[in-house]
Amino acid sequence: QVQLVESGGGLVQAGGSLRLSCAASGRTFTWYIMGWFRQAPGKEREFVATISRSGGNTVYADSVKGRFTISRDNAKSTLYLQMNSLKPEDTAVYYCAAARGTMVTTNKYEYDKWGQGTQVTVSS
Repeated sequence: QVQLVESGGGLVQAGGSLRLSCAASGRTFTWYIMGWFRQAPGKEREFVATISRSGGNTVYADSVKGRFTISRDNAKSTLYLQMNSLKPEDTAVYYCAAARGTMVTTNKYEYDKWGQGTQVTVSS
């Protein structure tokens, strides 16, 4: 099984940037489609971005398109989320997740491995 550990969250002012990292260990990282999800208080966990096993294909939620960039370094078994032009509505706990499929997916139920989450707070 793969284990996932997120880092890089914090408090930032609106308009600022953060880069989240997700370090994977255990099973071969390249076996997995990877994704970022987020959950704000009182809300359902929602899709943010996903990336294919090679890194050549990415999909974003409309709410973050043009501001966030998902990437992966397979040599380092690490997933990233570069977040720019942050807004207060981006405030949430951010989770990385892994899925064993062959195609990227936005469906959280297709991801079976999750990290513990990292808090991102954007002040206005």
